[in-house]
Amino acid sequence: MKTVTTIILVVLILLAVSSGVTKVMLMQQDVDFFGKYGFSNPILITYGILQLVGGVLMVFQRFRFIGAVIVAITFLISLAVLLIDRNMPVSIATVVATLLLGVIMKQSWKTTT
Repeated sequence: MKTVTTIILVVLILLAVSSGVTKVMLMQQDVDFFGKYGFSNPILITYGILQLVGGVLMVFQRFRFIGAVIVAITFLISLAVLLIDRNMPVSIATVVATLLLGVIMKQSWKTTT
């Protein structure tokens, strides 16, 4: 079970970091998509930085819970925008990732208390 959890953790970290990097770099697809819903470039960059920080914090056991919370919040914001856009396949993937972040939060909460 520990191996599965580690794999999930690594995938979630990579997802958060790559998601953050595309926003910080103002990749055109993100600028166009989020721009339709009122995200200016500075807001998008800040949003990406939050995802990056959350992903990096998840690497460290001591900060894993707070990192997972940060990433989950950013994913839920993305989910809201995706649902408004009616992009169901990516919405479902985002829900799954967010639920897995919940598992990481629960596990990391147990190890810190």
